[in-house]
Amino acid sequence: MIGKLTRRSALALAFLSATAVPSFATETIKAVVIDGYPARALWVKEFTNFFIPEVDKRLAETGNYKMDWQESYGGSIVKPKGVLEGVKLGLGDIGIVTTIFHSSKLPSQALAAVTPFIAPDSRAVAKAVDEIAKEFPTMQKEFEAQNQVYLATGVVLDTYQLFSKEPVNSLKDIEGSKVAGAGMNLRYLEGIEGAAGVRGGLTDFYNMLQTGLVDNAMLWPEAAKTFKIAEVAPYMLKADLGAVNSKTITVNKDYWDGLPDEVKNVLQDVAVEYRDHVAGIAMDRADASRSAFVESGGTVVDLDAAERKNWAEAMPNIAVEWAAELDSKGEPGSDMLKAYMTKLQEAGYSPVRDWSAELSQ
Repeated sequence: MIGKLTRRSALALAFLSATAVPSFATETIKAVVIDGYPARALWVKEFTNFFIPEVDKRLAETGNYKMDWQESYGGSIVKPKGVLEGVKLGLGDIGIVTTIFHSSKLPSQALAAVTPFIAPDSRAVAKAVDEIAKEFPTMQKEFEAQNQVYLATGVVLDTYQLFSKEPVNSLKDIEGSKVAGAGMNLRYLEGIEGAAGVRGGLTDFYNMLQTGLVDNAMLWPEAAKTFKIAEVAPYMLKADLGAVNSKTITVNKDYWDGLPDEVKNVLQDVAVEYRDHVAGIAMDRADASRSAFVESGGTVVDLDAAERKNWAEAMPNIAVEWAAELDSKGEPGSDMLKAYMTKLQEAGYSPVRDWSAELSQ
């Protein structure tokens, strides 16, 4: 009798072991990442080298989830200007949106761009803009209207400079010339007599300069090195126009809603670390990139402090215009501008022109 019970018990145990659902199973979540810029671009390269491994590492700590990453860059799914629409439509689950291409849809993202001549420091600007995005609802609402969830701001440049085909030593040398830019920075030219801005993307600047479509281009030393700008514009005017946020990590809203909370939290946390990581690399590479520019045959000229002030003062107050436009839509544009200026000043940067001081005038 005992033997029969033992055999039955053994058979029952074997059956349960064979049919029971395992108590632990890792769920795999597919994520399509898109950007129209090539893999060699700093922010794309670091998404591959930093963001993705860091997310994988964090998720591995619990073992509940793992990501199946599919990276699509360099125009394979979208062009540089098409990331916002691509993520909106679900062509990508996660995107690196170049916000300067979308001033009408993402107006509040221009905050750093409308306040030049303050901080030639990507770290300070990235942190300040990202804090504004999380303290005020405006930026996140703009992305929500594009069926996206905002994760973090990216600043990939230490400061805009002016690269030219011919020597430029002062504002007078820019008068009457054509200057390539990618967005709001074209308005920096409005105080310079006869200067005309020509809109283009970073990947276009080399050809625009080479063919004579423009005489100058506003970009930053690391990008000038990456895209070999010294070959076509061997003169750099060190004007320190300032760092500008131009990238935002976003997630398709429908995709986001289907993610587990653990994955959402990891993506949000790593996005902030990516923000600081990329900004730090941009600063670390700034001096080396300027040296590389010179080694490639380039010449660097420092713009006189008085000339920088003249340039800033000659511009229309595009920051107040920006704030007023948001205010008219019921958004706290003026408050955002004041808060941003305060954050940069607390970080140790004194503006050549205090854009917010003119709000009440």
